Amino acid sequence: MNDVKFHRSSLIEIAVAAGLEISEVYALDRDEKQTVEYKSDNSPITEADRRAHQLIDKELKLLTPGIPCLSEEGIDYDLKERSKWSRFWLIDPLDGTKEFINRNGEFTVNIALIDEGVPIMGVVHVPCSGKTYFGSVEDGAWCFDRLKAGEKIKTRQCQTPLRVVASRRHRGQGLESFIERIERDVGPVTTKSIGSSLKICLLAEGNADLYPRFMPTSEWDTAAAHAVLAAAGGDIFGLDFKPLRYNTKASLLNPSFVAVADLNFDWKRVLTF
Repeated sequence: MNDVKFHRSSLIEIAVAAGLEISEVYALDRDEKQTVEYKSDNSPITEADRRAHQLIDKELKLLTPGIPCLSEEGIDYDLKERSKWSRFWLIDPLDGTKEFINRNGEFTVNIALIDEGVPIMGVVHVPCSGKTYFGSVEDGAWCFDRLKAGEKIKTRQCQTPLRVVASRRHRGQGLESFIERIERDVGPVTTKSIGSSLKICLLAEGNADLYPRFMPTSEWDTAAAHAVLAAAGGDIFGLDFKPLRYNTKASLLNPSFVAVADLNFDWKRVLTF
């Protein structure tokens, strides 16, 4: 990574600046109708998504002009083009647009640096709380708060009751059956539902043990928080128990996966499907 001429602070500054763009739109009076449009896949997009994308795309191209940017709201590159990239930025300018629309504060700015399919650096900024999570293979995992200096974070050792986090909007019978299985094989479980990549960040900072996901997600939904989690001591695995990798196929959809905090626990015994 020595050939990448930027510092952790630069990436964090970009994410925080994008968060300010989002916050300006979010601060509109509650009675003022938010303009929401829908893309071809029926997912929503707002002015906040666009403004955050434009800022991040511009600043990353200035910071690292030789590294391509792949953003949810940017150019739709096909695999033929993407396969030429050994390293690229993977961006979700506003992860949790539905949470933004519903004004619950559970949305984030996600920026990840992918190297040969592996998220080696990531920043997740939470505009409403001011928290920023950062992780890299060189610096470890950190949480920065606008009210205090950053502190190093790490995953916790697996213990019961097992803390499982789940999507606020996408649970399904598969997840309920999985939780029943965990309760049978490991022990008591508590669950918490929350939006966006905050779920993975809860694992990274030692506040949860497991995040199973059986409903569709895109690679930009997970990559930045995946980098933070890996730097904190955890990882994300597909149901084949192989680590989640990025930009390896035509589709940018993730397979079903399980994010885990404690890599020393025998998850393979429990998670073999």
